[in-house]
Amino acid sequence: MSAGVELDHVTVKFGNFTAVNDATLDIKGGEFFSFLGPSGCGKTTILRTVSGFLDPTAGQVRIGGQDMQGIGPNKRPTALIFQNLALFPLMTVAENIAYGLRVRGIDRTTRRRKADELLDLIALKGQGDKLVSELSGGQKQRVAIARALAVEPKVLLLDEPLSALDLKLRQHMRTELRAIQQRVGITFIYITHDQGEALTMSDRIAVMSDGVIEQVADGKQVYDLPQTPFVASFVGENNAFTGTVSKVANGAAVVDTPFGALAGLNPKALKVGDKAILFVRPESLKIGKGGSATSFVSTVESVAFEGNMTHVFLKGASKKDITVTVGRHGGAKIPAQGEKSTVHYDEAHGLVLPEGKMARD
Repeated sequence: MSAGVELDHVTVKFGNFTAVNDATLDIKGGEFFSFLGPSGCGKTTILRTVSGFLDPTAGQVRIGGQDMQGIGPNKRPTALIFQNLALFPLMTVAENIAYGLRVRGIDRTTRRRKADELLDLIALKGQGDKLVSELSGGQKQRVAIARALAVEPKVLLLDEPLSALDLKLRQHMRTELRAIQQRVGITFIYITHDQGEALTMSDRIAVMSDGVIEQVADGKQVYDLPQTPFVASFVGENNAFTGTVSKVANGAAVVDTPFGALAGLNPKALKVGDKAILFVRPESLKIGKGGSATSFVSTVESVAFEGNMTHVFLKGASKKDITVTVGRHGGAKIPAQGEKSTVHYDEAHGLVLPEGKMARD
């Protein structure tokens, strides 16, 4: 059984420092929901507030519609998985999984039966009598999840649980974790600074910056239609062209930039004269002259071959290069360093947003 989680104008302060500023959102029961943002943005503070280890300075946290004010961590219908997993090295795998049940006074036979059921769920059937030290990193991760699920929480809270794993194992565990969540059907709230984790696993994502929730949407919307310059520059690679809006028509805007007049969609209904930033993803830029009227010329600074793709870095208007990503069989001739190159893109793949704070490089 799962429960929804509501943040109602939640603010968390430590002295004069505001870690979370007026956060309001509704996480649905059974949803895989991620908080994504750089270190220090407030995402872990929100997790600790939901779990009961921190009290909000203002606002309410409700789980399953019940106000959690005054209810401690051990009384909430939540379970928390830490970054370091905190497994007990001198206990067997089954004893680790059943530890929460033991604390609650559940008898040994019932504890072992539950541990065996969960071992089957996490694809470690028959591994219950092993010591934790005999397991791989991914197996330890799954044991930590099983231990949290043993107490049958309505909400599972995960604080960057894959951060200590190597790249290949992290990618594998994304699939595993999502599959486990779908099987058990409870609400997962996941904290991460890794965009790949958030985009591949989540039903919805809240992108945070400096204690503020910048946008809440599914992964496709966050990537394709970011609502602020911070989200556009933090989630995935993006090229930013600053300038002033010179023309507006049919849901699009033209921005006068150091590279000339460049066009893109205008979801914020900016007006002529507004300061703006035009964003175009590297994969949306094409090398060479094309049918699109939106194009510019720049000098190739460097070329980086990555096997399945090649990154062409062009001289930008500031210290940051413009990046063009060409697929392995994209058909474009890759220009050499120092060459002048024409680049074009479809206006529908450009996005014009009001000038604002960008993510730090």
